[in-house]
Amino acid sequence: MKLFLDCEFTQLNRDTKLISLALVSEAGHEYYVELTDTYQVGDCSDFVIHNVLPLLDLAEHGKTLVEAQSSLLAFLSNLEGPLEVCSDAPDWDWDLFCQLAYVNHRWPANVVNRATNLILIFRHLQADDIGNITLPELPHHALLDARLLADLYRRLTAGSYRGTEHE
Repeated sequence: MKLFLDCEFTQLNRDTKLISLALVSEAGHEYYVELTDTYQVGDCSDFVIHNVLPLLDLAEHGKTLVEAQSSLLAFLSNLEGPLEVCSDAPDWDWDLFCQLAYVNHRWPANVVNRATNLILIFRHLQADDIGNITLPELPHHALLDARLLADLYRRLTAGSYRGTEHE
């Protein structure tokens, strides 16, 4: 089963810190968390301060890193594997996902230990497959973005694209 991953983080540099993370499965299962102890506002770029932080609801979704790790592992353990984590920005999102998924030197047994790059999958589509689909602008909210990626994947692969096997 594919899990569509999206993360929001402090800025585009090697010292970036995780702000929020979402997973949406092909079957519609959702996981979403906003971190409360991994960053400070001063770590964030102006873009993140103006476009990401205002969308957070820490009272509803906030967890410490340790709480987030525990809740993510519980979510993953309730899904049948193998689970394939897919991202439109794996160079950024995968390392942030691993910060939550790799706990006590253990990787979740039902999760494939590499990201699938959605951009590479989408590039294999023929023009006719995407002709009637308007690509949305992602709202910079991890859960909304992951939902959009899952929906886009479902819509595009429902056409004539045969490059990905459904599990």
